[in-house]
Amino acid sequence: MARFLDPKADLTFKKVFGEHKHLVMSLLNALLPLDEGKQVESIEYLPPEMTPRTPFSKDTIVDVRCEETGGRKFIVEMQMNWRANYEQRALFNAAKAYVGQLPAGKAYDLLQPVYSLNLVNDTFEPDMAEYYHYYHLVHDKDPRKVLDGLHLVFVELPKFKPGNLAEKKMQVLWLRFLTEIDEKTRRPPQELVDDPHVNEALEIVEESAYSRGEMLAYDKFWDRMSREVTAENAMRRTTAALKEATARADAATAERNAAIEKLHQTVRQM
Repeated sequence: MARFLDPKADLTFKKVFGEHKHLVMSLLNALLPLDEGKQVESIEYLPPEMTPRTPFSKDTIVDVRCEETGGRKFIVEMQMNWRANYEQRALFNAAKAYVGQLPAGKAYDLLQPVYSLNLVNDTFEPDMAEYYHYYHLVHDKDPRKVLDGLHLVFVELPKFKPGNLAEKKMQVLWLRFLTEIDEKTRRPPQELVDDPHVNEALEIVEESAYSRGEMLAYDKFWDRMSREVTAENAMRRTTAALKEATARADAATAERNAAIEKLHQTVRQM
């Protein structure tokens, strides 16, 4: 019986979507808000390093970066733990990919849209039921008027439930692949096996396909994630304790000031 690795890990995610064009195209078509007739049909991979044009700009690395021939640009990121500044980082990377298209002296109408797909293995909008969040530039009074430049999608994987979404079959299958397959999987759901693209992805994340060195890197990735979660939880507890202590101190100060003011009023009335 086959044993599988978690496709959300850095090694496996990049092997599935960073080395197989047809699989990342299937993922993009399933998860991006593309108009009918504008599906991604061919791509070329780009270097994941996004080197700035000036020495004063920030250098960044993304998981998967690709483009249509002379067309739209795509960034795909798998983020395990949510951070307060992650949305700004995603916007920064998308904006850098957008402005980086245009050499000096070229016309602005050569610019192509940039789509940033961010798969997040964490909940960052706890007050919202939706797992799918799409941001783009629209007119505040007429959402039909769109500035077609930057498109950012964030998917909260822990909120995803398959439900009955027949019209979004591939979106459901890819999200099930990302949320249901891990080291505990011995027999993948038949619906995943029946789809040629997802079944190929399953074969790619079979443990037997990885060398001892790759498995060591895989284990180190999860060790690092565990340490990061532990550190972030400790930071949250410390921050909460500091806020509580500050609130108590503020309440005590207010109470003391009120007592002093009452004493002053008593003295003035004597």
